[in-house]
Amino acid sequence: MTLITHDFQITDADFETVRDVVYKHCGITLSDEKKALVRARIAKQMRVGGFPTAAKYLEKVLADRDGTMFAEFINAISTNLTSFFRESEHFSFLSNTVLPALFSEKKRKGDNRVLLWSAACSSGEEPYTLGMTILNAIDRLGVGSTRWDIRILATDISTRMLDTARTGIYDESRLEKVPPEYRPRFFTAAPQRGTEKEYSVTQELRAMVRFRHLNLIDNWPFKGPFDFIFCRNVMIYFDKETQQSLVEKFWNCIVPGGYLFTGHSESLTGIAHLFRNRKPSIYQKQLEGQPLS
Repeated sequence: MTLITHDFQITDADFETVRDVVYKHCGITLSDEKKALVRARIAKQMRVGGFPTAAKYLEKVLADRDGTMFAEFINAISTNLTSFFRESEHFSFLSNTVLPALFSEKKRKGDNRVLLWSAACSSGEEPYTLGMTILNAIDRLGVGSTRWDIRILATDISTRMLDTARTGIYDESRLEKVPPEYRPRFFTAAPQRGTEKEYSVTQELRAMVRFRHLNLIDNWPFKGPFDFIFCRNVMIYFDKETQQSLVEKFWNCIVPGGYLFTGHSESLTGIAHLFRNRKPSIYQKQLEGQPLS
């Protein structure tokens, strides 16, 4: 069987090569239903490089494991769907439940640092949304008298998405889900490069976030501990073995009482873990001595 497009073909053998490489490098499992997606994603790379067949293109990619071409291949295959305030229930829970308790406990201990991680941050909307949520909560809760040290680690496997995230510039349409009252504080008009108005995140917001390249299945060059971790709509692409390994590593990187947020389409069902399920896709690491429930 061969999938045909107007300027190249991808055979079953080609797809198996892609599937094997992506799994070994990223831990992502590509089902048979992803053949059309793979074809579409690598078509541009083949056209730019002038490759006559997918086999020739993949041969060149695999010879460049540590180079630009392999990175562009991974960028093309990886999925990067995101938006500001995506799955907004998470940010409501963060603002109304997690942050009030967190700020209160940290003030009691004389600890002013809040450390969190946006894993698979894509083009930056998620970590910037976290920053907006935290800064708004500081004002709303009246805890601004403490000079908070907010640090957001934002990682992704796609270097292309990280470049976009670091610029912090978004088309006006991308701000659709940002509450109107947030926009004047956290965005400023940017020089227009195309037909649509563009906006840049403010320096206050930008200063909170550190973007880093990271493959989640590799060894992590940090240990946290994080007050909470957002890893949403990523584990759905991994097999159970990879999911199990990730959840165990997340547990070890979260402070007691801290939280793990997964995507609404994801679940830890079938994975051995010690997290308490607070709400669908929201999990809490138990405080020491607290019974599991």
